[in-house]
Amino acid sequence: MSIPQKVTLSVQGMSCASCVGRVERGLMTVGGVEDVGVNLASETAQFTATAAGIAGAVAKLDDLGYPARTQTVTLNIESMSCASCVGRVDRALEEVPGVLSVSVNLAAETATVVYAEGATTLQDLIKASTDIGYPASVAEAGATQDRSERKAEEARELARKMALAAVFTLPVFLIEMGGHLIPSLHHWVTAAIGQQNSWILQFVLTSVVLFGPGRVFYLKGFPALIKRAPDMNSLVAVGTGAAYLYSVVVTFLPGLVPAGVRAVYFEAAAVIVVLILLGRFMEARAKGRTGAAIQKLLGLQVKTARVLRDNQMIEVPIEALALGDVVVVRPGERIAVDGEVVEGSSHVDESMITGEPVPVAKSSGSPVTGGTVNGAGGLQFRATRVGADTTLSQIIRMVEEAQGAKLPIQGLVDHITLWFVPAVMAVAALTVLVWLILGPDPALTLALVAGVSVLIIACPCAMGLATPTSIMVGTGRAAEMGVLFRKGDALQQLAEVSIVALDKTGTVTEGRPELTDLVLAEGFERSFVLSRIAAVEARSEHPVAEAIVRAAGNEGLAGLEARDFSSITGHGVRALVEGQEVLVGADRLMEQKGIATVALSGEETALAKRGRTALYAAIDGKIAAVIGVADPVKASSKAAIAALHAQGLKVAMITGDKRETAEVIAAETGIDTVIAGVLPDGKVAALNELRGSGRIAFVGDGINDAPALAHSDVGIAIGTGTDVAIESADVVLMSGDLRGVVNAYEVSRRTMRNIKENLFWAFAYNAALIPVAAGVLYPLSGILLSPVLAAGAMALSSVFVLTNALRLRRIRPAMDETKPGAWPAG
Repeated sequence: MSIPQKVTLSVQGMSCASCVGRVERGLMTVGGVEDVGVNLASETAQFTATAAGIAGAVAKLDDLGYPARTQTVTLNIESMSCASCVGRVDRALEEVPGVLSVSVNLAAETATVVYAEGATTLQDLIKASTDIGYPASVAEAGATQDRSERKAEEARELARKMALAAVFTLPVFLIEMGGHLIPSLHHWVTAAIGQQNSWILQFVLTSVVLFGPGRVFYLKGFPALIKRAPDMNSLVAVGTGAAYLYSVVVTFLPGLVPAGVRAVYFEAAAVIVVLILLGRFMEARAKGRTGAAIQKLLGLQVKTARVLRDNQMIEVPIEALALGDVVVVRPGERIAVDGEVVEGSSHVDESMITGEPVPVAKSSGSPVTGGTVNGAGGLQFRATRVGADTTLSQIIRMVEEAQGAKLPIQGLVDHITLWFVPAVMAVAALTVLVWLILGPDPALTLALVAGVSVLIIACPCAMGLATPTSIMVGTGRAAEMGVLFRKGDALQQLAEVSIVALDKTGTVTEGRPELTDLVLAEGFERSFVLSRIAAVEARSEHPVAEAIVRAAGNEGLAGLEARDFSSITGHGVRALVEGQEVLVGADRLMEQKGIATVALSGEETALAKRGRTALYAAIDGKIAAVIGVADPVKASSKAAIAALHAQGLKVAMITGDKRETAEVIAAETGIDTVIAGVLPDGKVAALNELRGSGRIAFVGDGINDAPALAHSDVGIAIGTGTDVAIESADVVLMSGDLRGVVNAYEVSRRTMRNIKENLFWAFAYNAALIPVAAGVLYPLSGILLSPVLAAGAMALSSVFVLTNALRLRRIRPAMDETKPGAWPAG
């Protein structure tokens, strides 16, 4: 039961005394919350509460519409070695009052904590983790780079320790195991130095190994055991310690041990330490490689830039760039930050953004993105995004957040592994007891061997690494292919979808319509009608409007001025031009305004059947023309939809266009289901209609489709270019190409399969080998697993999981095996 404490929460949204009253009354109804006081001037709520009461208060504030301000921090966590460590850190941080959520990642050695402002502090979080034996520190900017360098240094340090341990272990192994394997060697050692001297020599060498390179296991393992929170180090410390102490007693106090069981196991203790150090060395190297994608991204960031200031070109650190600075880029250089070209022309390699290898032409007014590579021309551009706001910084932040996420599948693993080590220690104790009671002679020796083997082989390292390593490698590889998983759980959910619903404009089609037809009503002239329609549409941002305005410009029509413009959502637009009311929109707009369309309805139907978007235009209450606009299908859409079908997915299209137009596009591309004539707010209802057939991923442009993106099981924003910060999307595709959807699904499917393989291996390994280590095969075959072999198997299980996860780095874009990756290898 936690002790009540005084808490001050920062509350958002209060604007008057009524708000204060609602917040006070609401908090008073929360169990465990007392002495409530709300201050409008400081926007705070003070009260006394238990840890559970604080969480309830935060939830109540959310329900009331006055959410408490929260902070998110990422901590570097040291000394985690297995899934049980993850569980203990997770539980310790969750028990800190005011903590709302915790995600601990063994592979990245981090913990991401969301907490209520005022309820706790960073120091409290750091102390909570450090007090249970896992020192914590705040991960600063560049933490990924720091982690990579830290893992490299850790690998080098482990290599030194392993080499030193191996040098001292080799003679012990040769003397003891060599004597068992080669009888003549045993006789030579006994004759040359004597058995007692041999044991003393092994004692000295093994002591150097255990209290030198291996002392880390005892310094961490025994304190954790004393605190009743045993971890992997505890298993190793108890196992090797038991073998070592038994051998010491046999060597120096032989009278305490029956003559029939006087044998030493110095070589087992020493070799176990060597093998576990070897496993940790291989783990450290592999963990360093799991962040390779982030390392590539960080490598795209330039350190300095040349800036024009006071008509002088000076070189400044990238951190010193400010909005509005004019940056000079020479041929072949990387562009420093996002901006807009003000002078010069060139071609820029934007493959790191779009995955497309073809350089893009840039001239005055063109946008450029930090990290992309300039071609043969020189450019000057004005900085529009700097620091953390650049596209590259956003991408890095998204990938890091996705890599640190905890998938739903991980919850079961965490629940099991939290109690796994104590359970293993109980099984080891039971194993020793059973062997002592029921085992044949020498029962004591056999009991020791079996007990130590159970302790060593059962370490849950592989379980803890199974999920986070696959997530890190999978999301990193996805980013290289231009697919950004903004939310970690989308990685799992995307693999479970059965329907992909597509927006039409800009997703299946190019999103840049062209005016193809203008059929006039009797008594109207083309220039008269088109100039007035264009004047109205010039005030609209719709792609169809842009097509009409472009057509008028291409025909040299004078630009007229539209007044009193209004947009009628889902219907069309209206304005006054030259004193005349001009309406442009769908037939439902004309019907709403009482304008007869019968004269042109046949033409409108014919245009729709040919795949045109057909709109009516009316001037001063009379039908004037029917407009045909075509938005060409993207060249890659048909192949991408076929690829989705090959993956067993159904494809639907949701559009506001007429059914005839939509059906033409569906027939051309192979789309299964069409829902047409849908207003923007009707896409959510359309998704509900489709949801009866399975989980749905919705693909849209991330702006007009925000409600549908948020309502679908997985929202995929496509064609966003440099605008990657889309709050409503779960997955962001850096190119405007449906092939990105295929690649996203492929990465998701392959990553989830990889995670399941890892979890199967980790659990099957323990389920199969713990009984073998305990000796269940001994009555049938006389086989009893050696502690040395147990240590080797344990180390290999972790290395297997890491190696299996690293295979995800070889995922190729699903639609083109020969296309280069998103970023240059160098």
